Amino acid sequence: MARTAVLRRRRLSIFPSHPLAGFVLRRLVALFALLLGISLIAFALTNVAPADPVTANLSPNQLSNPDAVRVFRERYNLDDPLPVQYLTYVWNALHGDLGTSIQTETPVADELGRLIPATAELALFAMLFAICVGIPLGVIAAMRYGRSTDHAVRVVSLLGISMPSFWLALIAIYVVFFKLGWLPGNGRLDPGATPPPSITRFYTVDALVTGRWDVLWDALQHLILPAIVVASASVGFITRYTRSAVLEVLGEDYVRAARAKGLPESTVVRRHVLRAALVSIVTIIGLLFAQVLTGAVLVETIFSWPGLGQYAYTSSTRLDLPAIMGTSMFVAAVYVTVNFIADLLYGVIDPRMRIA
Repeated sequence: MARTAVLRRRRLSIFPSHPLAGFVLRRLVALFALLLGISLIAFALTNVAPADPVTANLSPNQLSNPDAVRVFRERYNLDDPLPVQYLTYVWNALHGDLGTSIQTETPVADELGRLIPATAELALFAMLFAICVGIPLGVIAAMRYGRSTDHAVRVVSLLGISMPSFWLALIAIYVVFFKLGWLPGNGRLDPGATPPPSITRFYTVDALVTGRWDVLWDALQHLILPAIVVASASVGFITRYTRSAVLEVLGEDYVRAARAKGLPESTVVRRHVLRAALVSIVTIIGLLFAQVLTGAVLVETIFSWPGLGQYAYTSSTRLDLPAIMGTSMFVAAVYVTVNFIADLLYGVIDPRMRIA
């Protein structure tokens, strides 16, 4: 009994000081502090804009009516001092209230909840394509360093990085949709198609769960073209980073030792080279995923994709302050969360980093 009690006390005293638990706790505190700082900067930049939200959202007849202007300013607390407005926004945001959109007169949280799944579905498929293409190309280029294959892969990756996404989207729609008719060009589903029952708001997932195979095939067809366009730049970046990371690892002593033992080249690459190179590759993948998730404004507009990009654009042009703040906080949360997940994955990929 005494020995069991001692062991329990040791476990209780050891767990809080566990390196991984302490690391996660510190990162969560830093994550919250970073989001708070970003909210302050976003709020300040939004409110120092030279344009007036009253002028941007009221008609000329309403602007000539002092009562309409007063009601508008009172409704959105525009007459309160800026510190009071910011503290009120933070307090409401902590309770899940991101304000009410000026342009749609609906809660911003509801708007984001409706639009984010469309953008997230597009971003996930785009990154899946980029990872499945970029990492193998980078490994092949590194293993054939200085040869024609290496030069060809580098040229292809440079083209993917250099081509503007909106230009590539227009070319893809003209060639693949208009000329060849291989894939649909607009929207998430064909006109008149009934969306699947809303479970996750991912059309592909909801159609798969509910057995709507016709809707699943329709949604996948609509995803292919915009996902490839969005992934074009990410493929180039992942290819180049993978190539550089693999080349750096190939010169290590343990790789030469593995080859000297007579291990097959595929085993050396898979178990020793690629695993060590994944640490830097995960970093770029995390940043690219956050960029794809929050930066596909033009592509979504060209493909008529009802996602966050169009909402952010119209909110900015109409000076919809609650919508701008809600979108900014979502973008910040995506970047911070992705970097947090990437930090956790470092310890999974390389156990030596758990101690650090």
